[in-house]
Amino acid sequence: MSEVAPEDLPDGVVLVDDPDDPRVRDYFRLTDVALRRVLEPEQGLYLAESDKVIARALGAGHRMRSLLLTPRWARDLGHLVGPALAAGTPVYIGHPRVIEEMTGFHLHRGAIAAMHRPELPALDEVLAGARRVAVLEDVVDHTNVGAAFRSAAALGVDAVLVTPRCADPLYRRSVRVSMGTVFQVPWTRVDPWPEGVAALQERGFTVAALALADGAVSLAELERDPPGRLALVLGTEGDGLSPRTVEAADLVVTIPMGGGVDSLNVAAASAVAFWALR
Repeated sequence: MSEVAPEDLPDGVVLVDDPDDPRVRDYFRLTDVALRRVLEPEQGLYLAESDKVIARALGAGHRMRSLLLTPRWARDLGHLVGPALAAGTPVYIGHPRVIEEMTGFHLHRGAIAAMHRPELPALDEVLAGARRVAVLEDVVDHTNVGAAFRSAAALGVDAVLVTPRCADPLYRRSVRVSMGTVFQVPWTRVDPWPEGVAALQERGFTVAALALADGAVSLAELERDPPGRLALVLGTEGDGLSPRTVEAADLVVTIPMGGGVDSLNVAAASAVAFWALR
């Protein structure tokens, strides 16, 4: 790697000039979503991209397995590199072209970390003390999941539940779009679903399904007199909530809108609903 002068890098880092180097296999072929879904649960890993996201993950108590940087950021991110090296965590340096060939994408902000995936907490642990809960039912787009988490963190949602077929909040794109708020908002998977509606009701939550249905109440009406504990369920892109979920919910809520538009993208809808019911 002629572009990198070793004397310009922090002591203890490892230069990588082979995109197939087995020491950095955690970062291989990240664009293959199916492969990551197989590997991540087995290895107990997820990927955090950018210094801010990595710092938030560490601040939440997550453990770093390794750190991969481009040379430009090796010294600028000393607040990550120094503690990692002191803890015996491998820090790898690669030229942007090598990293792009390794991962399949351009590395934004010059840093990505392989993190140990924490064990998901129990439902009661996540719901303890919560007054506002969001449930993401089968939302399969990682960008939408990340955006919903960012809105939840910003707009007063105490916890997020994801259903068994919902996209992984710890997938790289979800984490990046959320700006690391997936580490800030307590969350877990609720399984089975929609049987989980009853589990929420048993714990004192009014379950509101955000959907287009006969007899639905306006979000503005719910905003005027919200229940003390509320779980707002948002559905998958396209099809929305399942009929079983709508039937099991305590009420159905719609967002008033005009312009001939009947619905919003799930990420936008979540932000509107969270703001109204904060």
